Amino acid sequence: MSITAERKEALIKEHARAENDTGSPEVQVAILTERIINLTEHFKGHAKDNHSRRGLLMMVNKRRSLLDYLKREDSGRYSELIAKLGLRK
Repeated sequence: MSITAERKEALIKEHARAENDTGSPEVQVAILTERIINLTEHFKGHAKDNHSRRGLLMMVNKRRSLLDYLKREDSGRYSELIAKLGLRK
């Protein structure tokens, strides 16, 4: 259900704003999005796993908070990130 270390490093390199950047909202949202996608796949086979569903809801709320912060602080970075991750239709 979690992402591999190699995949996490790839996401960090792809979305980092500077070298050794792991804490920017872009990186955090990208990692959370990957974990949310993995958990969504997990629920296709395990529909009654309510403990993991709670974790999924917490991740979605955390991602939403980070996106709200990014939109409030710099709408250009927000627009670029949601386009890159394909979050909005």
